[in-house]
Amino acid sequence: MHAVWRRWVIWGVLGAALAAGVIYAFWPQPIPVDLATVVRGPLVVTVNEEGETRIRDVFVLSAPVAGRVRRIEAEVGDNVVAEQTVVAEIEPADPAFLDLRSEAVAEAALRVVEANKALAEAQLAEAEAEFEFASSELRRARRLFGTEMISQSALDDAERRYKTAQAAVATARAGLQVHLFELERARAQLVSPVQTQQAHGACACVPLLAPVDGKILRVVRESEGVVEAGDALIEIGDPTDLEIVVDFLSSDAVKIGPGQRVIIEEWGGDKALSGRVRLVEPFGFTKISALGIEEQRTNVIIDLTSPLGEWQRLGHGYQVEVRVVLWEGTEVLKLPLTALFRHGGEWAVFVEKQAHARLRTVKIGRRTGLEAEIVAGVSSGDRVIVSPSDRITDGVRIRPRA
Repeated sequence: MHAVWRRWVIWGVLGAALAAGVIYAFWPQPIPVDLATVVRGPLVVTVNEEGETRIRDVFVLSAPVAGRVRRIEAEVGDNVVAEQTVVAEIEPADPAFLDLRSEAVAEAALRVVEANKALAEAQLAEAEAEFEFASSELRRARRLFGTEMISQSALDDAERRYKTAQAAVATARAGLQVHLFELERARAQLVSPVQTQQAHGACACVPLLAPVDGKILRVVRESEGVVEAGDALIEIGDPTDLEIVVDFLSSDAVKIGPGQRVIIEEWGGDKALSGRVRLVEPFGFTKISALGIEEQRTNVIIDLTSPLGEWQRLGHGYQVEVRVVLWEGTEVLKLPLTALFRHGGEWAVFVEKQAHARLRTVKIGRRTGLEAEIVAGVSSGDRVIVSPSDRITDGVRIRPRA
């Protein structure tokens, strides 16, 4: 009897254990979830975009006249002083090559001028001979007039011939000088570029002076060569006078105004820089995005307000990440944006209550890309499920993910 009873007890215990195992195996297990706590803290609402630094005033020095610019020895980064530093020199350009016909015409003109010069020299010699004769005649007439052997009218006639001969000499000399200048001009017409290259000595140059104190940003034309008036040669600016230009979407630009605080990140330094919006340009432009979508954008100009020592290694054309602050608060009730989802046309979250998920509708205020302000629905200290999956429903058992 005792053996039978003992056998029944053993089988009963084994059956109960088996039943408990089956029930445990099929009993719903808590779903592992990530939890975040609703807290009060700072919240900064910004619009973010990549920007580019630029020197506020970049001076492009161009050639004031056409000519040959000498090789520019200045290098990028060199310091310049306003109205003192010569950054480039422009000398007259070489003459053009003459074709066969033009050269023949110039040589014929040279021979004509040489012949006219020879004629002028002969005329000068003739005038000088007449002048010598008139001079001797005047001296003789004065001696004879002193002895009363000729009349006053004869003396006057000799003086007239003398002055006429003297004027003829001056005229002949001037004519010869004219032909000498014409000869120089005719010879200059035959000067070739090779001759000018060989004759280069001291530069009769137009110096190009730096208009402002600063540094050379870019040498547009370094090598020697012919330039036209207005050709760009060098860019100069003050690298300590930087600003940032950012092209925001026009829908974001309408939220931005002068004076708003700016946070500048990803510029290469250890900490963020500060800035202020100076200008939102009043016109937009179309830009094609990387995805090929046409976007309307507007430039926003930002001034750096951090001390120069913190950003002095920034230069012209450097890329930065800009966050323009639209609104900020210090004691804002907030939770992660990934905890929110739409439910019945409203925002909702799952709140953890006694190891169960409880659906709670909430009202949100301002939000950033990571967090949202909670106006109503949850309290500080509540724990909410982050990125809830479709397995999470109201009342389901949950446990924090390990």
